[in-house]
Amino acid sequence: MPAVPTPSPARSDRTVRAGLMLAGVLLLAANLRAGITSVGPVMADIRTDLGIGGAAASFLVALPVIGFAVISPVAPTIARRIGLEWSLAGSLLVLAAAIVLRSVPLPGAIWAGTGILGAAIAMINVLLPALVKREYPTRVGPMTGIYSALQSGVAAVAAGLAVPIAGASAAGWRLSLGVWAALALIGFAVFLPALRARHTSAQRAADAGAVADSDAPADPAHIGTMWSSPLAWTVTLYLGLQSTIYYTAITWWPAIEQHDGLSPAAAGWHQFVFQTLGIAGSLSAAALLHRLRAQSALAAVAAVLAFAGIGGQLLLPGWGIVWVILLGASGGASITLALSLFGLRTRNHLHAASLSGMAQSVGYLLAAFGPILVGILHDATGSWDGPLLALLIVTVGILVFGILAGRPRFVHERR
Repeated sequence: MPAVPTPSPARSDRTVRAGLMLAGVLLLAANLRAGITSVGPVMADIRTDLGIGGAAASFLVALPVIGFAVISPVAPTIARRIGLEWSLAGSLLVLAAAIVLRSVPLPGAIWAGTGILGAAIAMINVLLPALVKREYPTRVGPMTGIYSALQSGVAAVAAGLAVPIAGASAAGWRLSLGVWAALALIGFAVFLPALRARHTSAQRAADAGAVADSDAPADPAHIGTMWSSPLAWTVTLYLGLQSTIYYTAITWWPAIEQHDGLSPAAAGWHQFVFQTLGIAGSLSAAALLHRLRAQSALAAVAAVLAFAGIGGQLLLPGWGIVWVILLGASGGASITLALSLFGLRTRNHLHAASLSGMAQSVGYLLAAFGPILVGILHDATGSWDGPLLALLIVTVGILVFGILAGRPRFVHERR
């Protein structure tokens, strides 16, 4: 009988590494929102237990996003010094510790833990697109869509399980928030083999090749000029404005719907629908990204859907479920496109990390203040009409900057 060929050890090692890397990417994505979306459903319990008012509660919700803005600029520098894998794995450990810290009954622990949680997620937010660019250079769009859909799915599950978990134990909301530390620890465990394998000569050569293939040098001084690139700023503003809509929706949309006559239970269900449609939007955008030479049309469609969802709630609030569906689909498509642009508009993973750091620093600063300003506008006017009109103006900005950022060119390209 003819001998059955057996795979070489080198090929087996590559297959195992590829499988672990894919699992690592997905677990990193799974940790991006669960620690944030699990807070809202139990906020009433947190306020009662800690005796904090509405302003303090709003700041607690915004604190992780502020952390995104503060940490994002330094994330690429940290990654260049200690390595991409070590930066991501360390962020998972810090995230697990932060989730535990904010859940313990110690004075100030929830504030310190929430701030550290935001910093850890910011590192992953910035560096995950760079990892995708390096590992899947020809599949940036599909991979970004997959991990964006997963993070939306886990976000929906975390929000849906928050109240049942809190009610299942005397620990209440502390257990409901603390259980997500396990997910971060699982992600770290999966990343351990990548940490051991990363510094081989083959991997160093691959990184050198990635830089050599670029038309632009990847030294830190050149990367610093990202802040002077008009294209980088269009990507940054696109991310920031679409994130403003997302974080405003998860913060205030239930209150808007309840003001228009919807029950609290139905408004909560609508939030689940919003997150679920985000998955559909992410996967749809991922399927289209690499079939399009330019992504401007996709950005325009997503912006129009957001405009229709917000305008519909303003004019026909009785059709709330329709507007939530449109907003969810728009949000999923927009965030997938925004994250994909870090890889699509750069020539190597070092530039992708730099663009990601810049865009998420400024972008999430905008997103952090969006819900706060909407709340202030509502308090000043006593109506949700003004805030909704303001959000409509934001969607016009999303349309303009999305069309500009979607054009097929690279940051630092000279024309």
